[in-house]
Amino acid sequence: MKKVIFLSIVVILGIVALNYHFILMDSSIKILKKSEMTFKDTFVDARGIKKAKLYVKPALVKAGIKDLFTDESVTVGKEK
Repeated sequence: MKKVIFLSIVVILGIVALNYHFILMDSSIKILKKSEMTFKDTFVDARGIKKAKLYVKPALVKAGIKDLFTDESVTVGKEK
């Protein structure tokens, strides 16, 4: 039974990794739906000056990185 639960969790995490970009910002994590099912750019570090590099990654541009700072993405952040 433990093997089935473990395998189920691994499959679910794999499916999530194939379908979403997780972008670490300075004070939050942005979640953006991918345009293709790949593992490319699943976890992206965009803290500090690295934000400018987001706009030149083809996978992120195709997913709509320009709309990242609007209400079209999900933000997980700290309460102020």
